[in-house]
Amino acid sequence: MPNNLIIRRFEVTPEYRPLADRELIGTFDISTPPFNSAPVYIQGDDGSDVELVPGECHQFVRVSLDQVKVRGDAGCVITIIGGTWCCVMCCITWLYMWVYGQWM
Repeated sequence: MPNNLIIRRFEVTPEYRPLADRELIGTFDISTPPFNSAPVYIQGDDGSDVELVPGECHQFVRVSLDQVKVRGDAGCVITIIGGTWCCVMCCITWLYMWVYGQWM
């Protein structure tokens, strides 16, 4: 798979839905904008609700977006920024973070 930049705005619904309709493996920052009126929930691997409060952000490394399922109140959104980078870029980024304690 070539390297592709992925930038998406995903409107959540009250029912769990995957963030992609097909396998899309990459490294992504998934965040809930601070203007969301309520938390958004990611479905945990055990089926539990994992709450993301407005303004929260997490990085997912080498995961497929079709495996990440979210739900929330109408009008709330999730932003997805990342890409399908090669492993070399991921390793360089993580090494930099480990050595310097911050993102590039």
